[in-house]
Amino acid sequence: MISPGPGLAVSAEVSAALTTGRPVVALESTLIAHGLPRPRNRAVALELEGMLRERGVTPATVAVIDGVPTIGLDDATLGRVADDPAVAKASVRDLPAAAALRRTCATTVASTSVLAARAGIRVFATGGLGGVHRGAGESFDESADLPTLAGTPITVVSAGVKSILDVGATLERMETLGITLLGWRTSEFPGFYLPGSGHRLDWRVDDARQVAGAMAARDRLGLTSAIVVANPVPHERALDPGLHDRVLAEALRRAAAGGLRGKAVTPFLLETFHAETAGASLEVNIAVVRSNVSVAAEIAIAWAAA
Repeated sequence: MISPGPGLAVSAEVSAALTTGRPVVALESTLIAHGLPRPRNRAVALELEGMLRERGVTPATVAVIDGVPTIGLDDATLGRVADDPAVAKASVRDLPAAAALRRTCATTVASTSVLAARAGIRVFATGGLGGVHRGAGESFDESADLPTLAGTPITVVSAGVKSILDVGATLERMETLGITLLGWRTSEFPGFYLPGSGHRLDWRVDDARQVAGAMAARDRLGLTSAIVVANPVPHERALDPGLHDRVLAEALRRAAAGGLRGKAVTPFLLETFHAETAGASLEVNIAVVRSNVSVAAEIAIAWAAA
């Protein structure tokens, strides 16, 4: 377990749960600040925390508040992250700058993982991971999520990566970086908007005790990389496959025609998905996070009981 150090604020609720060995699940704040429209973002954030508390699990939403990495937000700080359009996005590399300038920032998968693990939290629920971007062979555009997870001992529940990324290359990088990948009741890597991506997984787990067992084995072996639990979106909540494929093909065509490259491509593709699916992709995004939080709660309860 990584001990919290100076400059890290842990709420009394989260601290008490960690001290007594009760289950805790970390939640990232980029979804709140930048992933959902206002005011629905605040409602979803409160809903996710409520889902955990109903299961007896303590939520630990992570953000940087006035330069201080904070684990567990109260109503006031959650409101600041949700309501203030000036809230920045902070990955790992941004944390020193945010601290020095006393900025309030939402944390990405990478920075949430690092800060949660630093506080001693072992389970983290998010929507989807970042990965290798299309055309990365020329742009070298790869999410900081991957190298960060390679060196952070936390278990992350996600629905894979969005199909706008290079899924195959992302899986290759995860293998190279030594990130353990488990399919939650599936042998196919999820496609975020879709239950499957067409890429097979080597390892499948069918209950939370198996995940907790893998976590314990990692600790015994002295490994420091993450375990990613890939949880498919429920079939009834997924985007229509035909619509998905049409929108993706058209979005990629428009991006190429517009000469978009590198970091400009992903925001364009996401915006196109939202517009061309009449907001359906946003509803899938929310369904994905709800499902991942539910699975993460099971894992945290199993880990606490181990």
